[in-house]
Amino acid sequence: MISPRCAACKYLRRRCPSDCIFSLYFPPNDPQRFACVHRIYGASNVAKILQQLPPNLRAQAADTLYFEAHYRIQDPVYGCVGIISQLYQQIHNAESELAKTQAEIAFLNCNPQEEVQPIEANYSNFNNLLPNQYCPPSTQNSWFN
Repeated sequence: MISPRCAACKYLRRRCPSDCIFSLYFPPNDPQRFACVHRIYGASNVAKILQQLPPNLRAQAADTLYFEAHYRIQDPVYGCVGIISQLYQQIHNAESELAKTQAEIAFLNCNPQEEVQPIEANYSNFNNLLPNQYCPPSTQNSWFN
């Protein structure tokens, strides 16, 4: 039985040898995967990288090369570093929001004698709900800014 050519050999329009370095990592059902990697790194460079690695690391290397090439094509300036920067920014924003929420909880736990007024149905006086009403003037800015 003749095995189908891998995506790399199809893309390069060549016969796929039985010991093809690309066949395990660039299957024929996903030709775009090799096209991205080839466009950024070139077939010979990818083959050299994969051949220099031990067999147990080649799949991870092929996945990494594809990930980096895919995002480099989408964002030619930053590539995958742009994605990493966005994720760090989201983490920073979440940590900031968590710190503000923890500060509000700590402040409310320090003042258990004050009860929070229930929200009135007509919403006529929103000033009763503002945080500066519950904060001492010296800590008002440090808690919520």
